[in-house]
Amino acid sequence: MRSAILPRTDAATGVVAGNLRFGQALEQGLPLGRIGSLEVRLARTAAEIAAAQEVRYRVFHEELGARSTAAEALDRRDSDRFDDICDHLLVIDTALAGPELSRVVGTYRLLRDELAYASGGFYSSDEFELESLVARQRGRRFLELGRSCVLPEYRSKRTIEVLWQGIWVYINHHDVDVMVGCASFHGTVPAAHAEALSFLAHNCRPVPEWDVKAIAARRVTMDLMPPEAVEIKSALAAMPPLIKGYLRLGAKVGDGCVIDHDFGTTDVFMILQVEMISPRYINYYGAEAERFLA
Repeated sequence: MRSAILPRTDAATGVVAGNLRFGQALEQGLPLGRIGSLEVRLARTAAEIAAAQEVRYRVFHEELGARSTAAEALDRRDSDRFDDICDHLLVIDTALAGPELSRVVGTYRLLRDELAYASGGFYSSDEFELESLVARQRGRRFLELGRSCVLPEYRSKRTIEVLWQGIWVYINHHDVDVMVGCASFHGTVPAAHAEALSFLAHNCRPVPEWDVKAIAARRVTMDLMPPEAVEIKSALAAMPPLIKGYLRLGAKVGDGCVIDHDFGTTDVFMILQVEMISPRYINYYGAEAERFLA
């Protein structure tokens, strides 16, 4: 297990960075990371969670066409039962005018395993056999990441990196061993992503003890092209930034994809052991964690 990183506050910037405990930092709304005008921190209040839900609605429902319940359409928020038990990372553009809640440009939802166990399971269990992995790796701490979205004009490497700064601080504080969760391709026709999905199937699979299978009734093969027909450069170029970010860190991909008709996506399952993250990224994000929360 890694020791928890404890924060202190830099008087000049107000950023968390030493003796102040994580919970106090959360209460004060101090950033967990920053790149340029973008800051990442955890939501503290119902209003801040609502701001994350509003960003999710704009992306998933208005832009990408996800199905909405009557309540979601009325409130213009994407929500489900997991929101109340999850932590919510917020990316805020401090350069924008207006109240802080109107400056939320991205979000990521975090569910620790002990909260999942107490509340009926993981979000992704409707699509993938995550519980079987957790049972095989008993004693390791799992964090499920989901509902990642960023407004169109902020879909860049910089935004992904500031999100990962926040995640790195979070997993160190909570001593997380494994990060898991669904990641999505837009659209419900896997063949439209044949090269990218085939690359994942041929090159990014875990060893058996770390594998996670799609639920049999929903499983769709990712092996749509033979290995020799897959061109690596074009396959990677066709992947969503979030999936590429996971792969850079050393993530593996579960067996099979699942079509989510409610959200209009083709989902794959990502498995990232913290101990397997490439040292170059440990050094990079570790340095940021030391800056903000060490």
